[in-house]
Amino acid sequence: MAATRNRTPPEAVVEEAVAGVLAAAGVAPGETVCVALSGGVDSTVLLHSLARLRGRGGFTLAAAHVHHGLSPHADAWLEACRTLCDALGVVFHPFHVQVRRDDPAGLEAAARAARHAALARVPCDWLAFGHHQDDQAETLLFRLLRGAGVRGAAGMREIEAGTPGRLRPLLGLRRAQVLAYARAQGLAWIEDESNADQRFARNLLRHRVMPVLEGAFPAAVPVLARASAQFREADELLGELAQLDETACGGATLERQKLLRLSDERVRNLLRWRIRAMGLEAPARARLVEAVRQLRVVSGEPLRLSLGGVVCCAYRDRLWLEAGDEIPVRQATVWQGEMELSWGTGKVVLVEAVGEGLSRAALERAQEVMLGSRWAGLALREGTGRPRRSFKNLCQEAGIPAWLRGTLPVLRVDGVAAWVGEIGIAAEFRCAPGEPGVVPEWLR
Repeated sequence: MAATRNRTPPEAVVEEAVAGVLAAAGVAPGETVCVALSGGVDSTVLLHSLARLRGRGGFTLAAAHVHHGLSPHADAWLEACRTLCDALGVVFHPFHVQVRRDDPAGLEAAARAARHAALARVPCDWLAFGHHQDDQAETLLFRLLRGAGVRGAAGMREIEAGTPGRLRPLLGLRRAQVLAYARAQGLAWIEDESNADQRFARNLLRHRVMPVLEGAFPAAVPVLARASAQFREADELLGELAQLDETACGGATLERQKLLRLSDERVRNLLRWRIRAMGLEAPARARLVEAVRQLRVVSGEPLRLSLGGVVCCAYRDRLWLEAGDEIPVRQATVWQGEMELSWGTGKVVLVEAVGEGLSRAALERAQEVMLGSRWAGLALREGTGRPRRSFKNLCQEAGIPAWLRGTLPVLRVDGVAAWVGEIGIAAEFRCAPGEPGVVPEWLR
């Protein structure tokens, strides 16, 4: 008589995976986990399994549903999600959003952006998504077909730090395991008719490409998911390399000559990393290739390169990045004795000195000291007995390009320019020998 084969129940498989991710993320008792609940089988299983685990985990459970208004069934889906949450005793957050049907990025991307903007408003410690291993494999293929680099090919992570953090507790499970749980528990879920529409690239991959791949390569999904993990590891190493290169090249404001001693690949990697650290999308590789080429060709000349949502600025031996294509407008700030003032993306620091810099006594007896931008008629006398010279002439003599002039910080004392960044201190405000002073430094 053949021995009966013991099989782990689907509920135990899913709950073990979900509990493992919660533990790895350090979800603490009293914290709130909110499920992004579409009503489909994946998010329904995730919500149900979390509801079973919350007693021993001590966390509070909530769910958020985003009503996109793109389907005639959207109202019914929202009510189905509300009913499920009521049955499980879960706090429910419904959101109604408007999605641009003519968005240049496409309807899918527009809906995704609207959904994530809504979810960002949920009061929680963790947002949990129902993505599984099959989704990861499809994501990798989709991004590679769009020309993604290492970061894009890294796919989705089980745990992402942030406020709130993000969890994907089902990411190590196959779609079939999620369905097995739903059937074993007798769960009802929504079938979104758009998921069958093969005009959408992801649906085409799911319904036509992936079955062919799995027919030829049965382990295609776990292998692709493993490849994503390897890309993710490579991306993290590239980030560490960028940090090392940034430190070696001077920190926040890079020293251009040191930067250009690096290979083109490392320069592009550092620029990508810095742009992403600003919360912006990195430009296409071709654009970065051209930027690095121009940086090498012009050598020490001033340069201002638009890279889409960010501008690469090079002046003298310094290189930095600024958000936006337009020259940023700096707001004037009244000085009240502090030794550091914000200026654009950087700051102006006043360093204590004796016998050099600005006379501290002159600053302290002034009625108003203000840090701001240039103004019409601004002029400055650089040395005793020398004539006052216009801001334009001073910039021309110093070789300051026109695009940088509007960003120069100017310390204005009772309406008179006492110091201009990159140019220097006015003669009448200079510190006498032995007198307490402050030396202004503009740090980008």
